Amino acid sequence: MAKAAGVVRLLLGFMALWLSLLGARTASASKAVTAHLAAKWPETPLLLEASEFIAEESNEKFWQFLETVQELAIYKQTESDYSYNNLILKKAGQFLDNLHINLLKFAFSIRAYSPTIQMFQQIAADEPPPEGCAAFVVIHKKYTCKINEIKKLLKKATSRPRPYLFKGDHKFPTDKENLPVIILYAEMGTRAFRKFHAVLSEKAQNGEILYVLRHYIQKPSSQKMYLSGYGVELAIKSTEYKALDDTQVRTVTNTTAEDVTETNEVQGFLFGKLKS
Repeated sequence: MAKAAGVVRLLLGFMALWLSLLGARTASASKAVTAHLAAKWPETPLLLEASEFIAEESNEKFWQFLETVQELAIYKQTESDYSYNNLILKKAGQFLDNLHINLLKFAFSIRAYSPTIQMFQQIAADEPPPEGCAAFVVIHKKYTCKINEIKKLLKKATSRPRPYLFKGDHKFPTDKENLPVIILYAEMGTRAFRKFHAVLSEKAQNGEILYVLRHYIQKPSSQKMYLSGYGVELAIKSTEYKALDDTQVRTVTNTTAEDVTETNEVQGFLFGKLKS
């Protein structure tokens, strides 16, 4: 009995080994196809995407959110991506309810507002931005990245052409529209942005200017912008040569012609012959 039990255990061991090898072979034989869709522009900061989400809710909330994240980007250098993203959601939670926070998370996952950030980046590139400036302003066709030059450029601003403003531009809340326009190109959350924003927001509150903000990233990310929510179809065409019997093809063709001829007969009239 002991000998028989040993043989059974040995057979079971061999069977388990064989099944494991078979499973490994099957797993190695299966080949999966993974597809990624990369945009033509680099990855955009989630902080800017969050601001665009809030801007759709309210322009007032946008500027309130901006006040709370003036230098938030410095935490990106010390915190992990997960912690930094949670910090952005925490700041946004001051102006959004739980439902909209979940929608914001979904927008992050599909990078819904990345094209908007890239649009502003392209507008800034068309200006073009001064070299070596992390942030700059445009005052009626005049450019500068020095805060102490703003006052001088404002003196004769009204004598120069007024800039064209887009529908998606972020205008500082004001009751007056017929004012000199200062467009700030900067990345929200950086120190360069905070310095310009402090001066421009004060002038806007005093009714001196119309303050407009457009996103501008001096050093775009080196990582690609991968998009989700798109389907990919892999069509495989067989190029193998297949021999066909011509006699069968001719028979099918003749039969079809006869059927067509028969269908042309209506109550004794052969419309096929009438047409010919």
